[in-house]
Amino acid sequence: MRAIAGATLVLLMGCGAPAPGNSAPRDAPTAPTQGLDPGAMQRTVAAATRLPRLRALLVLRDGRTLAEHRFNGGPPLDQPVNVKSASKSVMSALVGIAIDRGVLSGVDQPILAVLRRDAPPNGDPRLARVTVGNLLSMQAGLERTSGAYYGRWVSSPNWVRAALARPFVDAPGGAMLYSTGNTHLLSAMLTRATGRSTLQLARAWLGEPLGIAIPAWPTDPQGIYFGGNDMRLSPRALARFGELYRLGGVVDGKRILSADWIAQSWTPRATSPWSGGRYGYGWFVGTVGAHPLRYAWGYGGQMVYVLPDLRLTVVMTSASEGARDEGHVDALHRLVADGIVPAAERGAI
Repeated sequence: MRAIAGATLVLLMGCGAPAPGNSAPRDAPTAPTQGLDPGAMQRTVAAATRLPRLRALLVLRDGRTLAEHRFNGGPPLDQPVNVKSASKSVMSALVGIAIDRGVLSGVDQPILAVLRRDAPPNGDPRLARVTVGNLLSMQAGLERTSGAYYGRWVSSPNWVRAALARPFVDAPGGAMLYSTGNTHLLSAMLTRATGRSTLQLARAWLGEPLGIAIPAWPTDPQGIYFGGNDMRLSPRALARFGELYRLGGVVDGKRILSADWIAQSWTPRATSPWSGGRYGYGWFVGTVGAHPLRYAWGYGGQMVYVLPDLRLTVVMTSASEGARDEGHVDALHRLVADGIVPAAERGAI
C-alpha cells in the first residue's frame, strides 16, 4: 500500500476502504501521461462506493473533469455544502490577495497593528510578536480554541477578544497549535483593514473571477464572518479553487493570486503533534510516492487535493455527522494514493 507521506493520517493496513487497485510501489513515469487509466479509475470508484459517508468525488486533470460522482444520496455537485476547516485554505488565499494588493503589509506584520483595540489590557507582551504568518501556520503560541476549547470559545460574547486573550503555551513561531481562533483573527484583520466584510472580499476576490458562488456563512457576535470554518462551497467550486492553486494563481488568463503566495503557502513550516503531518499557510503538505501533494482538509472529510506534477485536482466531500472516526479520512487518502495517482501515472489507454 502506498502511503501519503507527511499527511495528517498515516494509511494503515485494515483502516477504511479496501485498496482500489494494485498497491505495489511503482516508479514515476519518465514521460508525461494524459488522462486517467480506465481500469484503475473503475476500481477507485468501486472502492469509493463502499464508503458510507462519502458524498462527492471529482477528479480533474489538465483542467478537464474526467471523473465526477455522487454517492449515498449526496446533493447536486453545484450545491454548496459546509466545507468545515477547508475554509482555512480559502482564508489563506484571501490573506495572500490582501498582501498582493497592499492591504496587509506581509506575513511579518504584527497582528496588533490592526487588532490592538481588541487586545487584553496589560496582556502578555508576547502578543505584540504574533504575526500574520504565525496565525496562518498555526504557530501563534496561544492556547488553542479548537478541540476541547471550541465550544467555550464560540459561546463567548466576542470571539476576537477571546482568541487574543488566550494564555500563551509556547512562544510565537514555536510548535504547531491548530486553532480556528487563529484564522478567525485573520478574518477580523481583513474586515478592519478594508472596511469590507470577509464575505464581500471572498466574493469579489475569488467568487467573481473564478465564477463560483460563495453564499453567506456564519458570523461572530460582532458580525465578522467566521474565519476558517463553516464556509459553504459546492464540490465544483472547490475544484475551481484547487485549480487556481494548481495553475499558479492564473485562471482563464487572469492572475488572481500571486505565484509567490502559493509557493509560500505550500512551504512546510510546522508539524502536527498528533500525526507528524506538515503544514504551510492553511495547507497540508506531503507526498504520494515521488509526487508532491498539497491539500485542504475540512472536518469529516471535506478535501481538496492538488498534485501539481501530475496536473491533478481532486475534490471529495463527505457527511460530517459522527465524523470523529478518522478512518474515513484515512480511506479518502487511500483513494488518492492507491487509486487516482496510479490512474494518472498510467494515463488513458
